[in-house]
Amino acid sequence: MSLTGVLDDHALSRYRALLDAEDAAFDELEHDCEDGRRDHFESDLATWQHALRAKLTFLREIGLFPDEPI
Repeated sequence: MSLTGVLDDHALSRYRALLDAEDAAFDELEHDCEDGRRDHFESDLATWQHALRAKLTFLREIGLFPDEPI
């Protein structure tokens, strides 16, 4: 696998921040399901999807996630 970017402290810090954002968004989504908060679910689902897309985009940019499905 060839990397288009470099895995340095900055890249790892950025990835950690993206993971944390995705985790926090998923936690909110999980609480919506557990607590029956349908009024928050759609908004929190969109927030989680955005966080997931941001993480996948970053992984594509540094060459660690393929553009094509595996």
